[in-house]
Amino acid sequence: MDIFFWLILGGVLVALLIATIAIIVGKQSTLPDSEAAEELPSAPDISEADGQPDPEIPAVSAGQSGPVASTDAPEPVASRLARLRRRLSASNNPFARGILSVLSADHLDAQTWEELESTLITADLGVGPTTQLVDALRRELEIDGIADPVKAKQVLRAELLQLVGTEADRSLHVTGADGAPGVVLVVGVNGTGKTTTIGKLARVLVADGHTVLLAAADTFRAAAAEQLQTWGSRVGVEVVRGSEGGDPASVAFDAVAKGIADGVDVVVVDTAGRLHTKSGLMDELGKLKRVIERKVPVTEVLLLIDATTGQNGLAQARVFAEVVEVTGIVLSKLDGSAKGGIVVPVQRELGVPVKLIGLGEGADDLAPFDPEGFVDALLAE
Repeated sequence: MDIFFWLILGGVLVALLIATIAIIVGKQSTLPDSEAAEELPSAPDISEADGQPDPEIPAVSAGQSGPVASTDAPEPVASRLARLRRRLSASNNPFARGILSVLSADHLDAQTWEELESTLITADLGVGPTTQLVDALRRELEIDGIADPVKAKQVLRAELLQLVGTEADRSLHVTGADGAPGVVLVVGVNGTGKTTTIGKLARVLVADGHTVLLAAADTFRAAAAEQLQTWGSRVGVEVVRGSEGGDPASVAFDAVAKGIADGVDVVVVDTAGRLHTKSGLMDELGKLKRVIERKVPVTEVLLLIDATTGQNGLAQARVFAEVVEVTGIVLSKLDGSAKGGIVVPVQRELGVPVKLIGLGEGADDLAPFDPEGFVDALLAE
């Protein structure tokens, strides 16, 4: 009798186990794809310093271009300006805090003016522009005092706009003659974020409706072409590249020839920036520009300067200006770690305007430089 009892109980347990397994398997088979699929990994960070190729982007053999599909729509330029201006405000920028200190003073004595001069020079404004600004403020504010903060801010705004300049042509010359593509040559020392900035520039141009081709003519830096390929892939832009250590001028020439054949609007050329080999680098840049102009004129030469380097950036600017005719300046890393004043002396040093500024690590943190927007952002509290 006991044996029959245990046999029946065991059969019941086995039946229950089989039923449970069947229910679980049935539920898994009906899960929707969105729940069953694994989460896709986020896009890898693109950093010029890491020098590592992006494993998600297929390599392109020497002398070929990399056709890619658009995977990321760039943000319209107009909508990114508001975000960039917020990052320049006094809460994030020592240059802005320095100039606004005048408004917070109960009275303007000699010590106040000395502190302001020291702050502005430390903010990379330079001795000459600092003296000009402080003298102008003293003339205006010491007469009427600063009882009216609104008027004091108006005076500050007018003087800053005069220093920054509002008359220069800050447009990018990206249109060639007779239907030929415009050619933008981007120069600057390694470490300033040149290749990254070129990728962001491609996004700006695409957002403005241009067709773009990139040339990876920095053939000496490890993984530079792969990095540029990554940027191009995200916005549907092709990259022409050559063999590692190959002739940069040859890559640039091939890219321009392809740009003409394909009818693109703009060819943007990345270049080497090994300043420690100054003589060879300068010869190389000169040759590269001459070779390009056998096909079409270079319409824009943009010099990239890291805004955090201050006066060292000015020294770099002088070196490049000796070899290529710089037509515009791009200031990268003009965020909270930079001091902001570099905008004024670098324009005076080269006699060319700042045309683009970068204020962050995001893909769309590059925008045209607007003097009034820049000054208003500095004065925003």
